[in-house]
Amino acid sequence: MAAKAPFTFDQSPRVDICSDAAKAEILDECEEAFSQLQKIQNMVISADTQACDGERNDAPDYLNALAAELDQLKQMEPKLISTNPEVLAAVGRDELTTLNDQLDMVVTYYETKRESLRESLRRERLWLDEKKQVLNAVTDQVEAVRLETNKLTENSKLQDMKRKIKKMKDYQATLMETLSDLLEEHFPVPDQGRGTAGRKKTTIETEVDFLPLNEVLELLTNKTLETPHEPYVTMDDRFWQPYVEVLLRYGIAARHSEDHTKIRLESFY
Repeated sequence: MAAKAPFTFDQSPRVDICSDAAKAEILDECEEAFSQLQKIQNMVISADTQACDGERNDAPDYLNALAAELDQLKQMEPKLISTNPEVLAAVGRDELTTLNDQLDMVVTYYETKRESLRESLRRERLWLDEKKQVLNAVTDQVEAVRLETNKLTENSKLQDMKRKIKKMKDYQATLMETLSDLLEEHFPVPDQGRGTAGRKKTTIETEVDFLPLNEVLELLTNKTLETPHEPYVTMDDRFWQPYVEVLLRYGIAARHSEDHTKIRLESFY
């Protein structure tokens, strides 16, 4: 016979919180359940011994019967270990205590998890704020560079225009200087004393400072540029007539249609 195993039950009530009568009832029920379990165990051992002694011809039927009995046992509702209200209350308190402990463990776990998630969220928000600051700084820098580029572009255009104007003025000064040298060489200032030795001096001659040809051209040019609506220059005694005739003959200047003492620079465009 197999040795008697101690009775174990996962949801057994705490006997220290029950009365003496309840304790005695529980012990009796446990002894009865253990006796039934021992009988079943002896039957199983006896059945195994008989099966080993000889081959059973009705093995399939026996197997089907065992399967049907197993299904019937599965469908049976578990029987309470005791119907004593005091014992049931003790069992309920034990189950609630166990469930409460399990729920406390779950709450502790999720509180720890929540704190971890809060810390992760705090770090992510801090990282997001840093990235926003970097983005704002880069945006401000890009805007400053764009404004500086536009300003440099405008300044560059202005400086380029100033360089072109200066270049044109230098070129104009060079042309005027070259023209002045050319006119001074080929069209010198007339000498008033030349050719007057053999003339009869019937009147007192007055010396007049004739304008060089380059100054005449400069007067005509400035007049045309300053007052294009009135480009005529009134001639006086300083204008040497041979030079005036040269300008008129070669189409450089034109005389006023009503006043022959006025001339202007011809339009070359």
